[in-house]
Amino acid sequence: MAAFVLSPFPGTADPPAPEPTPTARDISATPATLTPFTGDIDLEDRLDTAGHGIIAGERLHEHLVRRFYAAHGWRRVWDGHPEAAAALWSEVLRADHHGLDPATFHAVALSGAHALSSVERDLLVSDAILSYADALARGAMPVGDRPEEEDLRPEPVDVVGVVDSALSAPEPAEPIELLAPSSPQYLAMQRAYADYLALAASDRSSVGGKAYRSAARLSAAEALRRARQIAINIERLRWLPRDMPPDRLVVDTTVARLQLFRGNVPVFTTRVVVGEFDKQTPELQAVVEDVLFNPPWNIPPSIVKKEILPKLARNRAYLADHHMRWRGPIAIQQEAGPYSALGRLKFEMNDRFDVYLHDTPEKFRFQAADRRMSHGCVRVEDPEELASLLLGESPQAIDQGIAVNRTHSRKLPKPLPVFIVYRTAVVESDGSIVLRNDPYDRDPAIWAYLSHAREVLMAQRSVGRSAEKARTAQAATTIAQKTATIGP
Repeated sequence: MAAFVLSPFPGTADPPAPEPTPTARDISATPATLTPFTGDIDLEDRLDTAGHGIIAGERLHEHLVRRFYAAHGWRRVWDGHPEAAAALWSEVLRADHHGLDPATFHAVALSGAHALSSVERDLLVSDAILSYADALARGAMPVGDRPEEEDLRPEPVDVVGVVDSALSAPEPAEPIELLAPSSPQYLAMQRAYADYLALAASDRSSVGGKAYRSAARLSAAEALRRARQIAINIERLRWLPRDMPPDRLVVDTTVARLQLFRGNVPVFTTRVVVGEFDKQTPELQAVVEDVLFNPPWNIPPSIVKKEILPKLARNRAYLADHHMRWRGPIAIQQEAGPYSALGRLKFEMNDRFDVYLHDTPEKFRFQAADRRMSHGCVRVEDPEELASLLLGESPQAIDQGIAVNRTHSRKLPKPLPVFIVYRTAVVESDGSIVLRNDPYDRDPAIWAYLSHAREVLMAQRSVGRSAEKARTAQAATTIAQKTATIGP
């Protein structure tokens, strides 16, 4: 069996906790029809009582841990599975292979730096393995902790079920490792990340190979900076489905570009205009089902309030001049036509941001180097060709659909998935890694989470100390109450 590096368990397993002896009060208060509790009372108490979800200053992922122990009868698990514990813990310590920090998964707390009871150790090991598996499956940064505009998420995974299956697997680490993406892009990012980390550690002065755009002399600090940028984008790849649809639209807001894939091969590429810095186009997954010809623009209330009303106050003819009319107390619509902000074509999507792809009469904007100019929707440079490809119709048929000069829609032969992504590091077709700027300034928040940011760690430890004090006081009170009730 492989050595259990930084083993969270001592050389010999703790003896199993004795079954609790029912007290006189317990027996009299418990109906005979109830099934006696046969689990570990201390373990169950740690998961049932508020404030007990922090051990050695580190917070448990209680929603995962509770499900895991409920499936195991609220008993300690790892003393009975020492080989699986060793293999899975070794896998957790390899978190840096995926751009993750092992400290995020209690590596320090379980290294012997803290005096832990057998229950605390079992809980921390469970949480480390479960949260590591969850990080590989869905990303280390939970959706709830991300800014609203980062809304990509992969398909749900029963992480508890996967860890359970690993307990009896011939190679326990394999089911966990399979949760990570296996795409060529992910694997190439992993290799580049490892190379840059090695470069930073060895303080070599040059790099080469196809993982890099060109051979370059780098300081250790610059190599480390690049490794961090790649780690951030490895995390973003974990937010995507494990099996990307072979036919799909992908909008990359970092470089303001749209690509249509057929059979995983890009068959059409065009420039787009995306949201301004303060009106960022979100990352999301949606579906295009229809193409709307000659669309009117139902102006969002936020734009009406912030932009249209002030202009109308200065110029009472503003609506008429721009082919707009009132549709309600705060609802304004711009009529369809060549002057419409949506142009002649709109690609309908159903998403909670009300973001969609559309034409624009302002064709000059596609020539700009920085094409972050919209309110959040995506303006397409060549919408006629895109419509032709999506509908399977000739360019002439698309032109005829526009020429009828009335609003109507046509359904796609098959709904097409759309992914709006944000990438500051990408893998080119030759396997090289290209690092980009961060125009929406989204990288720092992800890196702070991946790097187990010091302020977060210190805050958790502060809360943990307070919780431990409260737990100690509560335990003393409970003992006193039981003594008073039961008597000498």
